[in-house]
Amino acid sequence: MPGAASGPEISTEPAAKSAPDYAVPALDKALDILELLAEQRGGLSQLEIARATDRSTSQIFRVLTTLERRGYLHRDRQSGLYTLTLRLFDLAHRQEPLRSLDAAALAPMRRLAESTRQSCNLSVIDAGRVRVVAQVESPADFGFRVRVGAVFPLETTATGAVIAAYMPSDAAVPGSDGEAADRIRRDGHLVRADPLQPSITDVVFPILGRDGRALAALTVPYVATSLSGLPSDLVRDAAAATAAEISANLGL
Repeated sequence: MPGAASGPEISTEPAAKSAPDYAVPALDKALDILELLAEQRGGLSQLEIARATDRSTSQIFRVLTTLERRGYLHRDRQSGLYTLTLRLFDLAHRQEPLRSLDAAALAPMRRLAESTRQSCNLSVIDAGRVRVVAQVESPADFGFRVRVGAVFPLETTATGAVIAAYMPSDAAVPGSDGEAADRIRRDGHLVRADPLQPSITDVVFPILGRDGRALAALTVPYVATSLSGLPSDLVRDAAAATAAEISANLGL
């Protein structure tokens, strides 16, 4: 009634429910590990990963094992250090991201192959090895082809030598030649005879990131025969311009 004292108001609305917790601890651990390793220049041990993610080694052991088994991580058998593989890179490229390495490189590489009548390829580091991620064949009747996905040693190839020359000092390749690396950085490229393939000279230029590391390497396996359209020095100049164009396309 009006003017009458009223008692405490009792709500007839149902009590608000707290938001459901859909957390998946194992997935959180896996993502934390992937994000951590993506920021590292070198590998990390299981103990270092556990400390960095604020977990115990027993909490992350199964996650590390699963990520390695599924191909997302590589564990060096001697040092025990974990590094990312290109599995995430491969997944990303299945949906053709706008500024992917392929999108930035393929058109310039096609122009390079057309102008020089030589094939060319683009490689990155994958678990301590050189992996070819893009390839454009020579339009000439004769050329040297490298299969996309092919893997080569980092230590013994010209492409590997160029990428290794731009690695940070704490990730140096065992047995690498420091003077040769200095020379590559000074020249900005490497031209040398291929020790395994007669009549081929490898012309290699790095694709550098803002931090000075080589994100990839552009290689022209120059075939020195009567069918060669240009001398090697002009091919070198064309490859230099192409590497610069790829970097520009990546916004580097």
